[in-house]
Amino acid sequence: MASRADLIDDAADAERASAAIAKTRSRKDGAAVPLDDVDRRLLNLMQGSFPIAPRPYRRVAELGTISELEAMQRVQHLLDKRIIRQVTPIFDTRALGYSSMLVAAKVDPEHPHRAAAVINEHPGVSHNYLRNHEFNLWFTIATEPDSKLGLEGTLEVLAREAGAESVRQLPTLRLFKIRMDLEMEGDTDALASSAEATAPIELEPQPYDELDIAVIRALQGDMPVVEEPYAAAAAALGMSDERFLDHLAGMQERGLLRRVAAILYHRRAGFSANGMGVWNVPEPRIFEVGCSMAAVRGVSHCYQRPTYEDWPYSVFTMAHGRSKEECDAVLDAIAEKTGIHERATLYSSTEFKKIRLLYFTEDFKNWESRHA
Repeated sequence: MASRADLIDDAADAERASAAIAKTRSRKDGAAVPLDDVDRRLLNLMQGSFPIAPRPYRRVAELGTISELEAMQRVQHLLDKRIIRQVTPIFDTRALGYSSMLVAAKVDPEHPHRAAAVINEHPGVSHNYLRNHEFNLWFTIATEPDSKLGLEGTLEVLAREAGAESVRQLPTLRLFKIRMDLEMEGDTDALASSAEATAPIELEPQPYDELDIAVIRALQGDMPVVEEPYAAAAAALGMSDERFLDHLAGMQERGLLRRVAAILYHRRAGFSANGMGVWNVPEPRIFEVGCSMAAVRGVSHCYQRPTYEDWPYSVFTMAHGRSKEECDAVLDAIAEKTGIHERATLYSSTEFKKIRLLYFTEDFKNWESRHA
């Protein structure tokens, strides 16, 4: 008969497993939902053309050739059906002085959910996936500018508490692209096509003040689907709508705010696969190749990261597709275009966590007080 201690341990494991898989798609919840042409066009617009304006849905409606009311009704329906995850401002972690990186951890392959549950407790962990590799748990983590532990100390705590056998730190050395737009109207050729290459993105922290912090706290998170979605945050700060929107536009110009946009549930929107293509690019070609890879429509993220003796891959690209085959087609097109053929593709099998970070909250300090 199991001892009381064993029963307590089993209950704790079950609780952690439940917490870890809370974001995992069930077959029912993960299935793609039928969308008409207007929905697809609207989703593209909401991902890339939601303006900082008093009535942003009016502008989206004009671009989509529908009424403002219909645009709002459709967006609310897409939220209710869990195709849109949230409409939210996307602030820049690095510009705000937060330290962040991608981490690959080698954890118990029989019980990865236990390690995932421990790691997910940290408020700076925004993404956490199980992937098909010896390093099986991949997560992104950020720490506050005034963190006492810092990023290195936080990772030491997480690795110890999660029982990780080995950890690879993969900070961004150069950021070529970070823009998660799912192409809802185009086909595979559209995903594999290239737009104009752009210069790498600035990684250095930018100056900001207490008003910037107050604006972030007031606006971050889910925005309501109403005619004037910025008005409530402005009122909470005692600012006129015009002044609030002007300040928000200034934050975008300074790089603190990337954009305001709809974030989608990939699988519900029909994109059932995401493949992390990692490439062994010769050092002299990294800049040229990274810019070229970042221009591909089906690539949402493109980074240069450090290499290790057992990890020769210097450029990372995240490809999204309606199937594994479509992801492979996007990555094959990149190989054909760049002449870089030595790559590995890591597919995620379980999504343990996916959130947008909330900045300047007490959650980080509370975690450190419990674990430091």
